[in-house]
Amino acid sequence: MALSEQYIQDEIHPIDIVETLAEHHDWDFDRIGEDQIAMAVEGQWRTYSITLAWSNYDETLRMVCTFEMDPPEDSIPRLYELLNNVNDQCWAGSFTWWAEQKLMVYRYGLVLAGGQTASAEQIDTLINAAVLSSERYYPAFQLLAWGDRTPADALQVAIAEAYGRA
Repeated sequence: MALSEQYIQDEIHPIDIVETLAEHHDWDFDRIGEDQIAMAVEGQWRTYSITLAWSNYDETLRMVCTFEMDPPEDSIPRLYELLNNVNDQCWAGSFTWWAEQKLMVYRYGLVLAGGQTASAEQIDTLINAAVLSSERYYPAFQLLAWGDRTPADALQVAIAEAYGRA
């Protein structure tokens, strides 16, 4: 059964769908309020903090996926260059650096204007895309910050695809 078949398509709150997905995937989560949920999703490199919030005002489901990062101060200009290059490759969502909080952030907003409803598959894909993008570019961010690599060299790690089977 598809995830969306669990719902009748009447006025289902998007955060209710996210909560059901979190239970389905056995993710740790905390329903912060009616319009917001936070969860922890385990990746290969680390556990990512993901928050989704619904805004009735502009009918948007906003997601932020974060991980802690405290790069050396002298690598920050190169980090911004790498972020520009990474974001050129991201078709949905984008990365940003929150210096004050020392967080790398992947953000996406799903606009559901006109009373549209997000399906469980759409939201599941949104969350998985955030984790996959964070996993893909995490090594590049690390190499640039602590491996003294150029943005172009660091990005090559994220571009490289593994072929064959182990």
